[in-house]
Amino acid sequence: MITDDRRVRIITGHFGSGKTEFAVNYIRKLAKLVKRPAIADLDIVNPYFRSRQRAEVLKNEGIEVISSSITTDNSDMPALSQKIMVPFLNKEYDYVVDLGGSDDGTIVLGRLKEYIDPKETDFFMVVNVFRPGTGTVDEILYQKDILEKTSGLKVTAFINNSNLIHETKDEDILFGNKILEEVSQISGVPIKYTAVMSDEGLDINKIDLNTKGSLFEMHYNMRTMWM
Repeated sequence: MITDDRRVRIITGHFGSGKTEFAVNYIRKLAKLVKRPAIADLDIVNPYFRSRQRAEVLKNEGIEVISSSITTDNSDMPALSQKIMVPFLNKEYDYVVDLGGSDDGTIVLGRLKEYIDPKETDFFMVVNVFRPGTGTVDEILYQKDILEKTSGLKVTAFINNSNLIHETKDEDILFGNKILEEVSQISGVPIKYTAVMSDEGLDINKIDLNTKGSLFEMHYNMRTMWM
């Protein structure tokens, strides 16, 4: 259950991993189970899929959305709101942080490091093995090391989000699981969730039986069905 995860969930991943889609799905599920959910958009790298673009939907579900201190949606300036720090300190919150996955993206945590308690923080790395830079065991381990060095945090779990969008087959997700299992064995970092789009007609039971971690069913929030 996602309520068993640590109170602060920082979700990151290499460019194209789908970490924002996962983060938005995660906070929407979490909001049904906790009293004070919040999500912070700390992705200062990717201008295309940002959790703040779904702010109205999230707020209507009782989710506090924290993002840039510049309020125009089309601005790419990395101006971070001081409100970002509040849920780190106030333990009434269940907090999800959507963090950019490059070294430029994760370095922003340096500013917040004094507010982050590793004992109550999960640092989830979302992986799509069909994206450049995370297609092999060595590449995933390399990206993991970069994330850890620039953020100052240790990855606590992997999220298998291997997909080819609307062309995804059961075998694609299982292939991603096979690669991540090897990464997990080498690194000692577990696979926590296997993400599956419920909208794509996949064999959910087959995937659940043949992958590590808990099945995490998702719906499209950031990408419309025709994209």
